[in-house]
Amino acid sequence: EEELVESGGGSVQAGGSLRLSCVASGFNASRYCMGWFRQAAEKKREGVATIAADGSVNYADSVKGRFTISQDNNMQTLYLQMNTLKAEASAIYYCVKTYYWNGRSCDLPTGLFGFWGRGTRVTVSS
Repeated sequence: EEELVESGGGSVQAGGSLRLSCVASGFNASRYCMGWFRQAAEKKREGVATIAADGSVNYADSVKGRFTISQDNNMQTLYLQMNTLKAEASAIYYCVKTYYWNGRSCDLPTGLFGFWGRGTRVTVSS
């Protein structure tokens, strides 16, 4: 059975950092585009970052330079390092498996398709 389990969320003051983790099981994560999307209260889901098996990454403009997506050596654990957090980053963050990697850079997840976990809540206070 496929599963994605996120952790690492919490409350932090603006300017602080958090590191989210996601453990994938039941499938070979290296064969898929993997990423993170978030959903804030009363807002649409927003793709945050994505990574492919060759290490190529893609970020939303709103997080470029502050967030870093990465995977461990066996690619079954996904991370999102979030630095210089802003209040608008407050949301539930979901780890997502989108589509089978075709050798090209992965598109940002939309949160409209794919398989994702239960999410981890991030609260940034200003």
